[in-house]
Amino acid sequence: MGNLSEIMGQAARSFHERHGDVDATLHAITSTAVGAIPGAEEATITYVTGRRKVEPRAATSDLPRTVDEIQSRLQEGPCLDSMWEEKTVRIDDMRNEPRWPRYAAEAARVGVLSSVSFQLFVEGDNLGALNVYARRPHAFGEESEDVGLVFAAHAAVALSGAQNEDHLRRAVSSRDLIGQAKGILMERYKLTADQAFGVLTRISQASNRKIVDIAEELTPSGSLPSTRPDQ
Repeated sequence: MGNLSEIMGQAARSFHERHGDVDATLHAITSTAVGAIPGAEEATITYVTGRRKVEPRAATSDLPRTVDEIQSRLQEGPCLDSMWEEKTVRIDDMRNEPRWPRYAAEAARVGVLSSVSFQLFVEGDNLGALNVYARRPHAFGEESEDVGLVFAAHAAVALSGAQNEDHLRRAVSSRDLIGQAKGILMERYKLTADQAFGVLTRISQASNRKIVDIAEELTPSGSLPSTRPDQ
């Protein structure tokens, strides 16, 4: 393994190559983490929503995904507890872990004996964490935590950038789609731009659907869903 600056440089290049693609960025983070963080054999990114729902993302294999699912099923584990307040949570030996005994016992049963979790973000009741796992006990030490903290900071910035770019791309796409739908209505029914948008708004409210979903249905077919414009 190279020095920390080399590792972070490689990680930054890997993340940059996937800018704007959230899923690709997540996979780049976990695959790079295994090579960067001393002791790591497997990795996953865990999203926790509402402090209860655990969603494994970008797992490097079925093993870390299974461990995330154990947390979700038992409602017990570091991502449902300590990660909200702590930047890192380390478990040295799952067979002797008193904080989450049920979770640790099942993790050990499926083959994970030690882990470190790094906080990526906390937004209200939602959390993102990078978890690295090993099949042997005491696989992680202070160096693992130090490298992992720096790595997680870079990963959090890359993930935030990818999410922001993805949101912007979706917003632009939605705007263009709504513009196309307005154009169809204006031409077909001789409406003004405001009137055409009003039609989409009324259909949206009546059907309890997003305007962009109405536009997406209208644009390829040229037909309004179950109504006609009222000038």
